[in-house]
Amino acid sequence: MSGNDSDHHVTLSGSPLRIADVVAVARAGRTVALADDTRAAMERSRAAVHEAIAEGRPVYGVSTGFGALADVAISPEDRAALQVNLLRSHAAGVGPPLPDDVVRAALLLRAQALARGYSGVRPIVVERLIDLLNARIHPVVPEQGSVGASGDLAPLAHLALPLIGEGQVRWRDEVLPAENALAEAGITPITLEAKEALALINGTQIITALLALAVADSERLLRAAEIAAAMSFEALGGDPAALAAQVHQIRPHAGQVATAARMRNLLERDGTLPRPRRGAVQDAYTLRCIPQVIGPVRDALEHVRQAVEIEINAVTDNPLCFPDDTGVVSGGNFHGHPVALPADYLKVAVASLGTFTERRIASLVDPRSSRLPAFLVPEPGINSGFMIAQYVAASLASENKTLAHPASVDSIPTSADIEDFNSMGTTAARHLARVVANTETIVAIEVLCAAQALDLSEREPWGIGTQAAYRTVRAQIPFLERDGPPLHQLIETARDLIRSGTLQQAVDAALVQSPGSATAQEIEEGGV
Repeated sequence: MSGNDSDHHVTLSGSPLRIADVVAVARAGRTVALADDTRAAMERSRAAVHEAIAEGRPVYGVSTGFGALADVAISPEDRAALQVNLLRSHAAGVGPPLPDDVVRAALLLRAQALARGYSGVRPIVVERLIDLLNARIHPVVPEQGSVGASGDLAPLAHLALPLIGEGQVRWRDEVLPAENALAEAGITPITLEAKEALALINGTQIITALLALAVADSERLLRAAEIAAAMSFEALGGDPAALAAQVHQIRPHAGQVATAARMRNLLERDGTLPRPRRGAVQDAYTLRCIPQVIGPVRDALEHVRQAVEIEINAVTDNPLCFPDDTGVVSGGNFHGHPVALPADYLKVAVASLGTFTERRIASLVDPRSSRLPAFLVPEPGINSGFMIAQYVAASLASENKTLAHPASVDSIPTSADIEDFNSMGTTAARHLARVVANTETIVAIEVLCAAQALDLSEREPWGIGTQAAYRTVRAQIPFLERDGPPLHQLIETARDLIRSGTLQQAVDAALVQSPGSATAQEIEEGGV
């Protein structure tokens, strides 16, 4: 694995990290190590800071104030206090704390950026970030307060405070002062030197942490959404002619071609596809246009993945320190626009996926389109069946539309107009996480309704993939004979099947065992 030298830890070595590495550290608790050669690179960039100080050159954030105060000179005797004051003054975040997985991802990405050796920090700074990760000491970082330029200043200040023994952390399921947690864990706080506090808070690591995890979640969600769509396709008697390879080869968008192939793969058995329901000349768009709607979501996801994998390996603080004749340079790599736009793009794509899915749920519960009992229950009237499940899906789809408003089109200047165009990328990424979670629930509701519809149609799914999906659902969720357990419980169980990957893994395993069936990976790689 790139960035990984064992099954036990991720190594920061100058080699690129991948989203999978971020997820492994953020969610699987993978530990982190620092390669020896990165220390030499950091020492060289640190020397550029010392050289600028020795020559008396004004250096932003070292011998000057910050933002609109950049023209205020800081005396040598005040420069250590400047670093502490920077963290304290900028830790102004508000709102609920970010989840631990986002905080862990941000710690990793901040360490990765500094370890590249262009930030002018000592190796001990990166080592302490890694110490927090490996000890599972997670800074409490309020989720609101970043404008997505000059770095994620407020949240990153909260992330950095524990390095100097200040702020709050979550450790062993308890929130406590960082000083206490570090003492119990045997970690010594550090005294920051010139440039180091600024290097810790200048960067896009909160945006990128949120976005990297959202990409991983969206990839899992997309696979589940195609499975749910295939189950509904069978339950509603869709015409597989619309999925034929030649239809999509003459409009060869990569995502469209891949989704059409995936649908055929899920629905096929013994080289044949299920028969369409008689009576309709053409199906509704939510059946007929599955490749043309879900496919572009695939394309959007691939574009965003590429942007994120650049950003997780980028150096995004300011000023930058080059260990050659260039020296210390002020630039704008902290600006969040390169990830703000992808966050908004993916947010719109996933929201459209949720809306598309909800329309099939509506078809499943409506006897006029499904030709099944109303709201998918044997005795409608005394029973309401899945009536309100569709309401919930509609509510979430509508909420997604509000959240999908692009945050990156709105800029509010800050710091006396010195920072006169901000990306608002952190808002985009936070909203994206909510859109993904909402859409996950919508897809879970489709899975529930499609399984119920298949039972009411009194036939087992035809496709190898849809059979496996149906059986996986029924192994944990029984047929709804009448109103009984709250639907909330069923929805949560279905969502857990998707979130854990259980549904997708069961389908993939069945397809691998089916002769001549393409695997999901082959479809993803464009082999089908």
